[in-house]
Amino acid sequence: MRNLVLFLILISSCSALYAQEDKIDTVSVGIYVTSIHDIDFKQKEFSATFWLWLKYKNPKLDFINNLEVPNAKTVDKAFSTMDTSNGRITLQMKLQCVMKDSWRINNFPFDEQKLRISLENSQFDASSMIFVPDTLGDHFDKRFTLRGWNIDSCVISSGKRVYQTAFGNEDAVKQETEYSAYRVRLSITRDAVGLFWKMFTGMYLAFLISYICFYIHSDSMDSRFGLSVGSLFAVVGNKYIIDSALPDSASFTLVDSLHGITLLFILFVIASNAYSLRLIKQNKVQLSIRFDNIISVVVLVTYTLLNVWLIWRASRGL
Repeated sequence: MRNLVLFLILISSCSALYAQEDKIDTVSVGIYVTSIHDIDFKQKEFSATFWLWLKYKNPKLDFINNLEVPNAKTVDKAFSTMDTSNGRITLQMKLQCVMKDSWRINNFPFDEQKLRISLENSQFDASSMIFVPDTLGDHFDKRFTLRGWNIDSCVISSGKRVYQTAFGNEDAVKQETEYSAYRVRLSITRDAVGLFWKMFTGMYLAFLISYICFYIHSDSMDSRFGLSVGSLFAVVGNKYIIDSALPDSASFTLVDSLHGITLLFILFVIASNAYSLRLIKQNKVQLSIRFDNIISVVVLVTYTLLNVWLIWRASRGL
């Protein structure tokens, strides 16, 4: 008798579980990105145009009015059409969105970025509706070109987004709400070589101008100091120009590292000139010339190796 009661309880629990699962509406979602453009590092945003289709059975689901793009600044529905044949609803829309995102600029301009698009339904939470990705076919138009970038991959997934609030529901057991989320992640890498030289040519020219001071005769110490100090200000100006195009960052980036070591080496050149001037005033001209020859080699080799090492690490994403 006891075993029979336990069996009946198990059957009723399974039935309740299956009944609860049957109440959850499943929505098949597919996407085809036709354009990514206007990538703005300073404003931390980019624009995306894509086709979206959703397949479901429950007519109460209103995606035209309740589709939400949480990380979007603006969303424009350019086109929508609905097909209700064969007992299933198929909704197709074309969306144009300005997306907000965070950029990883530690290795700029040898950076890899991930562009994210997330979709939710504000009408029903995850206990009533879930998204299932439509993985058939491609998810972005491989013919469109993202100037200065290469598209490495497009990953489609679904999951749940948890909000630590009940949105004013006084009957909620806990202050937490889950919504089903459909996610798209585009990985892009930058064509960095041309941009790198365009940004840092001025900095390297400033360093070379200060380096030339080692080959100016000791009789022209004023010229040595003048060129070195001018190079110092040129590097500072170059850094301000590059920083104006990048978002603020609390971490030390490749841009900071290259400009930092360049400033330090130019200061070292100025200090070396001061020491060489001291030797000349002590009538040690030959020693001053020898000092300049040795320091010039040390400075050039060390500076070059440090730059190569930093750039190599950044290009490998380290």
